Amino acid sequence: MRGRQIPPVACRLVLAVAAMLFAALHPPAAAGVDVAAVLAGFPDLADFARLLASSAVAGELAGRSSLTLLAVPNSYLPQSPSAYAAASGADIADVLRYHVLLEYLAPADLRRLPASGKLVTTLFQTTGRAPADLGAVNVTAAGSSMAIVRSPAPFPGSNATVVGAVTAVPYNLSVLAVDGLIVPSGFDLAASESRPPAAVNITRVLADARAFNVAASMLEASGVADEFVADERGAGITVFAPTDDAFAGLPAGDRLQSLSADRKAVVLRFHVLHSYYPLGSLESIVNPVQPTLATEFSQAGRFTLNITRTNGSVAIDTGVVQATITRTVFDQNPVAVFAVSKVLLPKEMFSRSDSAIVAVASAPPPVAIPAESPETARTPPTKLSSPPALRGTAGDANYTAASATKPTIGRFCIALFYLLPLLLPLV
Repeated sequence: MRGRQIPPVACRLVLAVAAMLFAALHPPAAAGVDVAAVLAGFPDLADFARLLASSAVAGELAGRSSLTLLAVPNSYLPQSPSAYAAASGADIADVLRYHVLLEYLAPADLRRLPASGKLVTTLFQTTGRAPADLGAVNVTAAGSSMAIVRSPAPFPGSNATVVGAVTAVPYNLSVLAVDGLIVPSGFDLAASESRPPAAVNITRVLADARAFNVAASMLEASGVADEFVADERGAGITVFAPTDDAFAGLPAGDRLQSLSADRKAVVLRFHVLHSYYPLGSLESIVNPVQPTLATEFSQAGRFTLNITRTNGSVAIDTGVVQATITRTVFDQNPVAVFAVSKVLLPKEMFSRSDSAIVAVASAPPPVAIPAESPETARTPPTKLSSPPALRGTAGDANYTAASATKPTIGRFCIALFYLLPLLLPLV
């Protein structure tokens, strides 16, 4: 007996509603902001905008998001910015990179700064020419003014005061006006911009950034950092680095340090995504459940992180602990390193009791799945990659005209009628 046919108009209506639901549940990833277009609307920043456009920095900003630009109004710029930079032993492009903060800071964020200030990584840190953390700036509150930005060096070459907020594209670009050019201190004067960038050494990045001594030591001792090199050449990597305070705040019963070397390596891999994610992409991530490097040594669906935006910050939930990203340590495609407030403990190895987090002694270490396992064809991918080629094209031997017939569409519409009541509460 043949089933009832769904009217074409009703079918199109269902498809339209389904498309709207899909768009609501899967927002697009954050896109970069055209900085030149944003600055074009402010004549008082015309000279600074021309400096950016005439340097390589303009191209480096293309496609980036979650930035704060410290723009210098015309009246505060030196008559010859290039000569001013050269007199300080710097290149004007590096000076401009020092004015690009790799975090989104709105005026409200400046008002919430702690008394000790906040260390914020700049685009200059990504060049490899900034020793230690001299590619960062320290942003501190300053009485009636909004904030003061200075180099973290013991004897900073210069500093500037934030004199006002110019404009903002929420969570992508914040433009703040400062009362002068800030020159980075202590960088390698012999380095040339034409020198090819060296491979990113994650352990060195953490050691230079300070406050990550425990994480750097664990990476060095485990050998896990050596695995990152191949990952950088692929889709890139994103590293969530717990601060020393995060390690110090571990409950006494977590027994992390008592784990075997193999299990410690699993925990370290659990802090790494096998794809490059700038902060803006994490803030608008489409699929919150992300596989980690540890997933690749285990089964699909295990050792995953749940990443969401909560109360203005990026939250990372492991099923045992919930951490937040506190700052950007390094961000240069294909490597992103973020500080996190807690050590990420996988639920496959730890469990939460009423009073403490304890290691699960019976949990076996992850075992790699055989490459040709038939199950891999039916499980989600364990790492992000480009979408596979479309199946069912005219050149596919398995494709037949019957796969595109109207009855198939009708059955799809019938299924959507039943699914709509379940999907609507999710929107």
